[in-house]
Amino acid sequence: MSLQDKLDAFKADFEAGKPPYNVPPSVIETMHRATAELIASGAAQRALKAGDHAPAFTLNDPDGHPVSSLDLLRHGPLVLTFYRGVWCPYCNMDLQALQAALPNLRAAGASLVAISPQVAANSRKSARNNALTFPILSDAHNDVAAAFGLRFELQDYLVDLYKSLKNDLPAFNGDPSWTLPMPARYVIAPDGTIVYAEVNPDYTRRPDPEGLLPAIRQATSLAA
Repeated sequence: MSLQDKLDAFKADFEAGKPPYNVPPSVIETMHRATAELIASGAAQRALKAGDHAPAFTLNDPDGHPVSSLDLLRHGPLVLTFYRGVWCPYCNMDLQALQAALPNLRAAGASLVAISPQVAANSRKSARNNALTFPILSDAHNDVAAAFGLRFELQDYLVDLYKSLKNDLPAFNGDPSWTLPMPARYVIAPDGTIVYAEVNPDYTRRPDPEGLLPAIRQATSLAA
């Protein structure tokens, strides 16, 4: 079963209000409204895309050690995935799929890191719950996400919904702002050129990680 098939199956049960979710239709309607508005805003089209130069960054891993994109790129292509947080089931399924694909990604010569606004303790929880062997880096205030054109601010009605669901983003992220990154995946060549970009304002849609392999091979060829 593909990653998207798994996400679609989860979404069907969640939106049907099946146990243990028991989500009322009004919540689903609000989530659909927020997604539709983000799509209509055109934000995804303004994000960095293939052919653009990726901004350099240094972020801390869950143990507080700085990780530099420039250092990673010295060893080969870099795969970036932007992760909303430990509270997002779609993101967790995405991370699990990336973990399953990690041996093939590494065999192709790539490094993989996830970037999330959440604090280190929640990144450690994400790694533990999803049995990850690649790091989730803490992007305070979604600043790196903003550099990629991915940061967006939640509308007031969505903030109210998140609060009612106990999704307290300021607590998860150690940041008073109510911002998130649009889910995105990038492959960056060693010279900093983005050779693959997938940005989707619909957080329930995620590309299959195995689809990254041709882009990684392309990035490797650029460095040859």
